[in-house]
Amino acid sequence: MRRLWEKKGSRPVGDFSIFSVRYDRSLSPLTGYEKEFTILETNDWVNVVPVTPEGRIVLVRQFRHGTRRYTVEIPGGGVDRSDRSADEAARRELLEETGYEAEEFLFLGVVEPNPAFQTNRCHTYLARGVVPVTSPHTDPGEEIEVLVAGEDEVEEMVRSGEIDHALVIAALYWYGRWKRKEGW
Repeated sequence: MRRLWEKKGSRPVGDFSIFSVRYDRSLSPLTGYEKEFTILETNDWVNVVPVTPEGRIVLVRQFRHGTRRYTVEIPGGGVDRSDRSADEAARRELLEETGYEAEEFLFLGVVEPNPAFQTNRCHTYLARGVVPVTSPHTDPGEEIEVLVAGEDEVEEMVRSGEIDHALVIAALYWYGRWKRKEGW
């Protein structure tokens, strides 16, 4: 049985609004090797696969500052301290980013975005029967264009690299798995 590395100490480095950084010193139970690791702490995230009554998927296009380009994604974001759950955050993000609400919300799965140095998880939900109920209400730093595409179009966007966000592709995997299980 594998034993966990022993955490010998931890020290904060800084708080940067959407994440904080700390250094953890850990000891390998196998070799005795001791090292300081950089750990990024951040809230959990959510992704929503919104599907209209006609079976089309609601997407968002937005500028991403990390890659300095526009990306096509599904609605999603951070679980805020004011959210009681990831489910609540997913509903809020869907409404804020797209103006859509869902007839039904289902949990599809969870992934760890980068367990090498991040502490958070990304929860994926299926929003079925989504319909527009209001205009999007984005944050001042967000400029989002709402798109609606057929499943074949979304698959082609992934194949062509137009959709290349790893967490979006993971969410689409959960959605495809759910569809196969449900016999759609």
